[in-house]
Order: sequence, then C-alpha cells, then structure tokens
Amino acid sequence: MKTYQHLFFDLDHTLWDYDRNVSESLSELYQIYELHNLGIPTFEGFFASFHHINFQLWDWYNVGKIDKLNLRKERFPRIFTHAGGNAETIPLEFEEEFMSRTSSKPHVFPHSKEILTYLKAKYRLHVITNGFNESQAKKLKSSGLDGFFELVVTSETTGHKKPDPRIFQHAMKQLSTDPEHCLMIGDNPNSDILGAQRAEIDQVFFNPEGKTIELKPTYTISHLRELEDLL
Repeated sequence: MKTYQHLFFDLDHTLWDYDRNVSESLSELYQIYELHNLGIPTFEGFFASFHHINFQLWDWYNVGKIDKLNLRKERFPRIFTHAGGNAETIPLEFEEEFMSRTSSKPHVFPHSKEILTYLKAKYRLHVITNGFNESQAKKLKSSGLDGFFELVVTSETTGHKKPDPRIFQHAMKQLSTDPEHCLMIGDNPNSDILGAQRAEIDQVFFNPEGKTIELKPTYTISHLRELEDLL
C-alpha cells in the first residue's frame, strides 16, 4: 500500500445520494405542478424519463458536446417530451425549482460521515467534481459534508472536466503534491477511474451495483465502509 496523503472524492453517486435526493425533488414537483394534468400520467414514467435524458445530457456535458447553459435549458423539455407530455407546458421556473430543491436535500450514502470522520484523522480530504459550482456547494452544506473537505475542485472552476487529467493536475498543484501521494474515490468508470488513471493517480472504484467495467481500477469496493480496510 502506498503512503497516500490526499484523498480525492467524487460527490454525486459516491457520497451524496443523487438518486434518492432527485427522486424526492421530482416527486414533490410532480405533485405541486400536477404533471398528470400536463400529459404525464405517472410519476414513475416521469422519473424514468428523467434518468434516461439526464444521463444522456450529462454524458454529453462530460465530453464537451453540450455546455451548462444548454444542458439546463434542454433538460426538462426533453424529459417532458420523452414522458409523453408537451414541452411547451413546462412551467418557466421548473428547472430552477428542481435545482434548488434537489441541492437542498440531505441524503448521503450509508456510513458516509462515519468513514469520512475516520479518514479525516489520517488524510487530507478533497472533492473533485464535474457538477456546477453553486449546486455542489449547496449539496455539501445541506448534507453536512462540507466540514470534511479542505479543497473542492469543480470543472467550472478549472475549465476542465473529468476525465481530463488537467482537473486532477490542478488539484495537485493547489496542494503542492504529486500523483503517488493521491487517491481518487468515485463511482464513474469514465470520469473518475479513467480520469485518475490519465493523471497517474491510483483509484478506488465505488461499485455498489456490481457493474462490470473494462478498466482495471487499483481497488474496487461495494460499500464505503470497505475504505477502512484499504486505508
């Protein structure tokens, strides 16, 4: 085991429970705006469409095919259409309301805070995320995770998105460290694992769903508590 000094965490889907928080927000919005009257008969269909479209848009964002403004502009029109509704009926404030509600949700993955408390006594902890500045800061605060991290690096701040190695290099430069003293922990094979590999940083693939991937991470875990055995 190398002598790591800095642990880089992804935020969404790794510590902050994106799916649970999003599900709560969308359920609330479905009821508030009575989407069943706007051509979307069930919340389940609406949620499924959200996952399909949002995943696609974020994939495009991560590889530079769409920017932040257009991701947010196109997201719910595409979702409404996919779910069988009319994009022209979307309330003007829907996207902003979604962002505000979701970022305010507190849910994290099981034992996130316990493992971060354990790790903080031994390492310097940081976040590297492709998420937007304002929403990631709000998520960290609302979930109570903000006090664990020394440095939060976003793609907006650096101008580079994971898996571009330059976002990792930016973090290392800020910390006056090098790859052999760093470890990246994240759930996304492309942005987190491939990105860290490109920056010559060891990786922990957080894989609670048991996905099969072509890449070979340095370590793989299915539960955050497993980090105690590794570190």
